Amino acid sequence: MSTFEKNINSIVSDLLDDCEHKSGSHEDPIFRHPDKEVITDILYSLRKIIFPGYFKNKSVKVYTLRNNLTMLIEDVVYKLTKQMTIVLDDSDSNEDTEAKAMEISLEFVKRLRRIREYILSDVQAAYDGDPAAYSEDEIIYSYPGLFAILVNRIAHELFVLGVPIIPRMMTEYAHSQTGIDIHPGAQIGKYFFIDHGTGIVIGETTVIGDNVKIYQGVTLGALSTRGGQSLKNKKRHPTIEDNVTIYSGASILGGDTVIGKGAVVGGNAFITHSVPEGAKISVKNQQLSSDLDTSKPIENSDDDEDTAWFYII
Repeated sequence: MSTFEKNINSIVSDLLDDCEHKSGSHEDPIFRHPDKEVITDILYSLRKIIFPGYFKNKSVKVYTLRNNLTMLIEDVVYKLTKQMTIVLDDSDSNEDTEAKAMEISLEFVKRLRRIREYILSDVQAAYDGDPAAYSEDEIIYSYPGLFAILVNRIAHELFVLGVPIIPRMMTEYAHSQTGIDIHPGAQIGKYFFIDHGTGIVIGETTVIGDNVKIYQGVTLGALSTRGGQSLKNKKRHPTIEDNVTIYSGASILGGDTVIGKGAVVGGNAFITHSVPEGAKISVKNQQLSSDLDTSKPIENSDDDEDTAWFYII
């Protein structure tokens, strides 16, 4: 054996020894980890189930739709059960863990009708709220905000059912695809519309009511994370009540912060206290200047305070 091969073998032995001794805080046996590709496959199968006829395989015909949905659901239950068996607490026997995983999987697929009801309301909200949307099909096929919401609604149900790791894997996949970061713990009502979406962050304990619209770059976050694990399971993120609009770049922080019904939050606002119902919050316009030789200076008009920053991109 060459010196090079000996060095490589030594490095591999060190790494395997480290894994086998469960270094650091990692306690899972080697190889007992969920499969990211399988989790992604589950998501795309669920999208086909929730939007029958969309995203179909070439072999799917109208007269085979029932059979196709049956096979998709069976496949989801099988794969989800296998993945959950890995991530669930296996302090009991493997048979008990698999039975528990199967029970949760079946309960989850029973909730697909409710997930579909909510996501269809989100499609309607996008169509009603975006004059650039020419059809619901366009929204379903192409809007990144809708994809992020769909994944969140799927992941949230698993989160509520007590499934570890997998819900976060799902939402982080959506984050990587869309630039929209929604924690699976966030509670989101019907008719939720994300316009554009890039850079949006919605924290774990956020509560969002019905008919809420938010633009790109919005953060619904915590005031401080210095408490670390001591803040787990505490309300750290804001509550957004019904019929609220939040424009781009706004940050709303804190578990005690409530944005009242019908309020409108202007772009780049930084909010750490509650806002009453119907309030309109805006950042005072900055003065524009120009180096062009003009006889009249460029000014921002604040004459119409009610409409100056209401805009549609």
